[in-house]
Amino acid sequence: MRRDWRRAALWVRPLARHLADREQRALRRLEGLPGLPRSRGGGPGRRYRSWLPGRPLQEAAPRDPAWYGSALRLLAALHRRGVTHNDLAKEPNWLVLEDGSAALVDFQMASVFRRRGWRFRLQAREDLRHLLKHKRSYWPERLTPRDRRLLAAPSLPARLWRRTGKRLYLLVTRRWLGWADREGAGDRGRPAA
Repeated sequence: MRRDWRRAALWVRPLARHLADREQRALRRLEGLPGLPRSRGGGPGRRYRSWLPGRPLQEAAPRDPAWYGSALRLLAALHRRGVTHNDLAKEPNWLVLEDGSAALVDFQMASVFRRRGWRFRLQAREDLRHLLKHKRSYWPERLTPRDRRLLAAPSLPARLWRRTGKRLYLLVTRRWLGWADREGAGDRGRPAA
């Protein structure tokens, strides 16, 4: 897979490069974990990562406890390495691999932490809450009372984001850039050339 910011509009290129570099930094920290793409470095104007053969969450709609268990273990492994994904609300970022296990892609919004301070803990909690939101969508009868309590209590920054920043985000991404939350959902059939 290639992230090529030279194809982006001129005014978006600095952000596109920053996000591609951010993804590479996270993938290097996570090197060796199963269920994640591998950093493949880059060159002028591009960054590369490996391809994961799988189906996006909204297509696979998993109802297998093994998938949810592997998703939870994958999140725990990320967090043990000091990385939060920060974009797990998007269904195309979760994959169901051919063996039925969970995988994650699109680490452009990921944060890499040296210490597990309050910001790390907050973001890790939101990663987990987003996984539970998907479980609520695809297999609500398997939510535990603890899952329901976590879902019912989004963090203060998450609540503020929904009331303020998300509107600007939607304006920029949907209207100006023409993206959607399921962007990438239709192109999972094969790797880019």
